[in-house]
Amino acid sequence: MTNPSDLAWALAQPAGSRAAALAAAFTGGATRVTFDGRTVEYRSLDELGRALSVLHAAENTAARRPSVTFASFSREGSK
Repeated sequence: MTNPSDLAWALAQPAGSRAAALAAAFTGGATRVTFDGRTVEYRSLDELGRALSVLHAAENTAARRPSVTFASFSREGSK
C-alpha cells in the first residue's frame, strides 16, 4: 500500500503529469497508466504504489536545498 502522503502529493500535481496519472490509476484501482503518450501496465496496485512512492521521494530529494553549516573560530584569550 502506498503512503497516504505520497498519494496526497501526487493528487495535488498538475493534471497530465506522471504523478497525477499514477495517483488517478491507484485511486481508481487500475494498473494501467498512460502519460506522455506512453502506457505502462503495473503487475499490481502494490507495484503501482511503490512507483508512486519512488517518484515522490525523487521529486522531494530534487527540491531540497542543500544544508549549510557555518563554523567560526576565534583565538581570543590565547597569546
